[in-house]
Amino acid sequence: MDGSADPARGSGTGQRPVPCHVAIIMDGNRRWAEARGLPVALGHRAGAEALRRAIRAAGEAGVQWLTVFAFSSENWRRPAEEVQELTGLLRFYLNHEVKALAKEGVRLRVIGDRCRFGEELRALIERAEADTASKTRLNLNVALSYGARDEILAAARAVAEAAKRGALDPAALDEATFEGFLATAGMPDPDLIIRTSGEQRLSNFLLWQAAYAEFAFLPVLWPDFDAEQFNAALESFATRDRRYGARNP
Repeated sequence: MDGSADPARGSGTGQRPVPCHVAIIMDGNRRWAEARGLPVALGHRAGAEALRRAIRAAGEAGVQWLTVFAFSSENWRRPAEEVQELTGLLRFYLNHEVKALAKEGVRLRVIGDRCRFGEELRALIERAEADTASKTRLNLNVALSYGARDEILAAARAVAEAAKRGALDPAALDEATFEGFLATAGMPDPDLIIRTSGEQRLSNFLLWQAAYAEFAFLPVLWPDFDAEQFNAALESFATRDRRYGARNP
């Protein structure tokens, strides 16, 4: 996306600028459950409820794009029981929540290596994307089996293949062309990235796209995240002076 102008906008004179695209690293489900002496699975289920609240808050705030980091490529290395719970929760969500998303005007898209999921789950993802494809109130991207380094490597391989076929002149390759090979092709870069649980790192999330993003690191664990925290992050964003590397006049 062209970084020459700030995509955040307000709904009227004197109102706060609202980020066009908010991305969230949803962190803290395990710690939330352990702090309460509960199984980790219940932490993930509570996290799913927090996601519902975040989607609602984003739509009410006028955010146009929301990207959430739900399952990283590294998460496959977690205990098999936890991976099974996560994929089962995803299956439940796709079976029971898509109609509600569509009713609220939410378009769902999945980015990441969906090939690692079973055939049934891949079919559910494709059906959910198709069933919400016409919705325009909020674009919801769910990063599943996603890793930014893998994404960039895949794009580089695709560029190399295109050059090998003669479909692309390497000397003419620029940022806009390269972005067309990323999983987020056609989407705006995130203006604001929120991470919960108090951790202050990207954890291999949207590394290319985050070049000029603002950050909000919140101490709240993800299952406790609600509209109040979301709007506080938006208020903080509204105070930022975004220069994209340029000096102020």
